[in-house]
Amino acid sequence: MERYYYLGLDLFSLAFPLLRSFDPRISFWKKWPGLFTGILVMSMLFIPWDVWFTAQGVWGFNPRYLVGIGFFGLPIEEWLFFLLIPYACLFLYEVMRYFVKRDVLGGVARPFSMGLIAVLLTVGLIHLDRLYTSVTFLLTAAFLLWHVWKRTPWLGRFYVGYAVSLIPFFLVNGILTGWLLPEPIVWYNNAENLGIRLNTVPLDDSMYLLLMLLIVTTFYERPLKRMHGDLPAAGQP
Repeated sequence: MERYYYLGLDLFSLAFPLLRSFDPRISFWKKWPGLFTGILVMSMLFIPWDVWFTAQGVWGFNPRYLVGIGFFGLPIEEWLFFLLIPYACLFLYEVMRYFVKRDVLGGVARPFSMGLIAVLLTVGLIHLDRLYTSVTFLLTAAFLLWHVWKRTPWLGRFYVGYAVSLIPFFLVNGILTGWLLPEPIVWYNNAENLGIRLNTVPLDDSMYLLLMLLIVTTFYERPLKRMHGDLPAAGQP
């Protein structure tokens, strides 16, 4: 059964969001076109990036926990990761938008983003010798800067959804990186990251997730053309 652990984590991450996608309060399924467009665009960057980093030994996969099917050096479970994890996280983003009517971070999203960009640029430039850190932090800083320049109206809501997504992400990624298991499913070369772990998860992964979700959300929101900021309560115009 060990060979199904990674696949099982992928499917577990999808199960509840997929089941609740047809809840009429959320109607997440109606937003699939933008979602899958965003996932496709994100994957065009992240999958070649993953292939490259795997070939460079930045990270790798333990065959003990894999079904044994792969493409371009990546196991099938890793390919599914780029489909199912964004799906689950964007579902949480939509749930938070529905239940939290007030845009609690809208007023601070832009200055917070500027501060985060400064930190990301500083850390990324200081650690140019660490491939995972430098690439992840600098790319995230660049894309965040674009959103600040565009004055993206949903950034505050994005940060709320991202913060909530970090909880299941660290649980799932914790297991992937060895928490509760005798060996990690996905191993990391600490010479290529900051070497700081939250439980078993490299700190760099939090910015990797931020960039991934920011790309997907950009294309997810585009066709919806909806209002942001504070929203009326359910049943109100």
